[in-house]
Amino acid sequence: MADNDSVQSGKNFGIETPQKTEGYFLKGLSHLDWGMKDRLSGIFNQQSGKTVMLAFDHGYIMGPTSGLERIDLTIVPLIEYADCIMCTRGILRSVVPPTFNKAVSLRYSAGSTILTDLNDECIMDIDEAVRLNASLLAVMVAVGDPKHEGLTIRNLTKTVDAGTKFGIPTMGVTAVGKELVRDARYLAMASRVCAENGAHVVKTYYCEKDFEQVTNSVPVPIVIAGGKKLPEKEALEMAYRAVNEGAAGVDMGRNIFQAKNPVAMIKAVREVVHYGAKPEEAFKKWLAEN
Repeated sequence: MADNDSVQSGKNFGIETPQKTEGYFLKGLSHLDWGMKDRLSGIFNQQSGKTVMLAFDHGYIMGPTSGLERIDLTIVPLIEYADCIMCTRGILRSVVPPTFNKAVSLRYSAGSTILTDLNDECIMDIDEAVRLNASLLAVMVAVGDPKHEGLTIRNLTKTVDAGTKFGIPTMGVTAVGKELVRDARYLAMASRVCAENGAHVVKTYYCEKDFEQVTNSVPVPIVIAGGKKLPEKEALEMAYRAVNEGAAGVDMGRNIFQAKNPVAMIKAVREVVHYGAKPEEAFKKWLAEN
């Protein structure tokens, strides 16, 4: 405790200058608590308002799929170029070096694999997410799946409730079943359902027609899934169109780690997402590194 003799009366109170109340740079999230905003600020670039997430959680339903046989060899060299990584707790603990200090979108739901009926999932314990210092909790939501829609929406609401207690935001990940079409009508509904049930970020697919209807109907940031592997130029074109039609970034996996030169590819994706580079320009930079 300071001695009374050394305490000086304050003088610079800025009486004529009202305290500035800052807004927040992400859509629909200005009323969140400080901890959530802090975590989201580590995921989304504050200058561009966008994010490049690197997804390699595929093994939780697919096992050692192509490009993910040895994550230490294929994924770890890419992490420094991502704003956020999306993975399971098993891979995070066993392979990902904690020295990268990257935001972590933790795969928080898990269940059935591609060998059976997908979407039959449960969620983790929130204490585990806290131990892992998760920045975002990713939960799959199967809107339109007759067997698992209610289950997965309940998983989402439980996750939002648990995460809120610890200041960890939730990302609703829209699943697309075999019988569902990836059109704007469905994607807008599925994404809006996630947001209505409390998701702070939504991950969904891009559709070439009317994607702006999807992004404008959802009051929180949307990031697009990369989906199946595309030729590199087509993947960059998809990212460019999505961002220009309202997406707040991408969460790409196979279109990066299965590319001919994955490091060059994630750099090219960053050029498109954060700096507005045209796909042709980014593709030329990718070619130059091959």
